[in-house]
Amino acid sequence: MKREDIHIRDPYILMDNGIAYLYGSTDANIWGGECRTFEAYRSSDLEEFEGPFTVFARPDGFWANEQYWAPEVHRYDGAYYLFATFHSAEQGRRCQILRADRPLGSFAVFCPPFTPAGWDCLDATLWVEEGIPYAVFCHEWVQIQDGTIEIMRLKSDLSGAVGKPVTLFRASDAPWVRKTSYDGKFEGTITDGPFVHKLKSGKLVMLWSSCVENNAYAVGMAVSDGGHIAGPWRHIEKPLFASDGGHACLFSFRGELKVALHAPNIVGKERPVFFSVAEEADRLALI
Repeated sequence: MKREDIHIRDPYILMDNGIAYLYGSTDANIWGGECRTFEAYRSSDLEEFEGPFTVFARPDGFWANEQYWAPEVHRYDGAYYLFATFHSAEQGRRCQILRADRPLGSFAVFCPPFTPAGWDCLDATLWVEEGIPYAVFCHEWVQIQDGTIEIMRLKSDLSGAVGKPVTLFRASDAPWVRKTSYDGKFEGTITDGPFVHKLKSGKLVMLWSSCVENNAYAVGMAVSDGGHIAGPWRHIEKPLFASDGGHACLFSFRGELKVALHAPNIVGKERPVFFSVAEEADRLALI
């Protein structure tokens, strides 16, 4: 398949042995109705892709049957771990980790959801600092109105959480974020899709998504000057990308740093888009 023919939200690229594996929200019913699978694609040039390959199929008795969102696959301690968002009427929206021996799975359940019961959460990513794994995720704006980015320490084998979440920042802390409406009921500020990257300067930059003027989806940047995931975090005034696309990740392809995101942010028209980026002392810039 050509890149432009792939319909996907929340694209995530894992580079493994020179091959790019593309994961994302792919189920036909991600906004409503029953969900069953996550699918992935692979490519050697980021333009021609093989697939789709089913990397997760809902097993009998699985707790969630709706809104399968934003899978990310990370290599960790000799295996591959898929961080994803799931929803059920009984438990709400929670993040869970699946495990496999290969990038294309199939990924299997090996632990329960790790985000707190009663919280609507989404878009978890993995960050390892000084050998300690952490999950970075969003507390959903439709539940708390002003969405947050949270951090939670994980067990060394990623089988569950250690302690309680800690809030890193709120959507309204960023000067570029504008309120958006939900189902005509209320206004709030969104946090979506955190992704953490260590700059050559030693600082951390976090990509995350929210809305700018006219409800356009955008990718902003927050910076931890001390280079620690706990922060404190400050916000870059202007977004990295503000042309109605978002949920970004970074990856290295043939020695060049790239960002992946979906655009436009229009249901049914989302496509994976890749840009080259340059590192500056405390931020990234599109090339």
